[in-house]
Amino acid sequence: MGASDLARRAGISRQTIYAIEAGTFVPNTEVALRLARELEVTVDELFSLPESAQVSAEPMAAQVLSAGVVENGQPVRVCQIGSRWVSVPVTASPYYMPEADGIIQQTAHGTDRADLVVFAKEEVAQKRLVLAGCDPATGLLSRIVEKASGVEIVSAAASSKLALRWLKQGSVHIAGSHLEDPKTGEFNLPFIRSEFPGEDLTVVTFARWQEGLVVAPGNPKHVRKIEDLARKNIRFRNREPGSGSRALLDKLLQNCGVDGSKIPGYDQVAYGHLAAAYGVVSGDADVCLATQSAARTFGLDFIPLHAERYDLVMRRRTASLPAVKAFLDVLQRASLRRRLEVLAGYDTRETGAVVA
Repeated sequence: MGASDLARRAGISRQTIYAIEAGTFVPNTEVALRLARELEVTVDELFSLPESAQVSAEPMAAQVLSAGVVENGQPVRVCQIGSRWVSVPVTASPYYMPEADGIIQQTAHGTDRADLVVFAKEEVAQKRLVLAGCDPATGLLSRIVEKASGVEIVSAAASSKLALRWLKQGSVHIAGSHLEDPKTGEFNLPFIRSEFPGEDLTVVTFARWQEGLVVAPGNPKHVRKIEDLARKNIRFRNREPGSGSRALLDKLLQNCGVDGSKIPGYDQVAYGHLAAAYGVVSGDADVCLATQSAARTFGLDFIPLHAERYDLVMRRRTASLPAVKAFLDVLQRASLRRRLEVLAGYDTRETGAVVA
């Protein structure tokens, strides 16, 4: 059967037949069914997807980077660090499904290992960095880095101590920290020297920020100082042990002679500054201790208590990777600093400065 005859019988043009044969035109369902009917075959016998176009899932084992409990079926993003595969759980917003590379198929009881089902395993290994920490502005940084360099940042929410522990294990590229040494008042470096003896690390300042009390607009409970947290009509939302915010709270309570057990909600833990602030905006708590950027995110009032320095920590060999160099170059951009100053209220005069 010639092309002209087939085109006439199928009710399409001869040019359409030629375009289908050349692979420059993909027929719609009606055209495919007409051709199959005239040629007395099934549509599957006429057309098939090339192997590269078929999306298939494959199993793999990976470490799960999560401060909380993870569930089977939870979506994750995947990244390769050296020969190690790690996954970071992602959560959905109230309106959208999260972007993910696969799901957790089965967790290994009592460990941070899990079996995953992922798509395009080899693609996710390219130009991705895992950044662990608690900075609310990480999302802003990630978007600018990806737009400027094509490097994708996978953010793993973690307290400062947990982020540094993952760095020590080799599970993340970069760890964020704002741990203050109680003896010297120096941020991060004393703890890093203690936990990474003899290791060759690079420490770069991201920003300085204010941490303080986050309350509802108008401060309806009239919270002014740390001692107010012990009032019986105040519901507090705390941070997890190992976080810089938890350490700051305990220090401030000790200085003013307030027992943490007397604070309503001291044992109610939120993982991250934004999670703590969300407890206030949702009405589950009256106050939390978090950054000014977390308060701004939800339109809450903020009472500053303490200035802190947030640093980014990585191994020196990691700092030499092309993707990390591109990431560090973005820290020098005036456009990033302006956004951090305006949107997050950060002091960016030291942003990008190497402190160790």
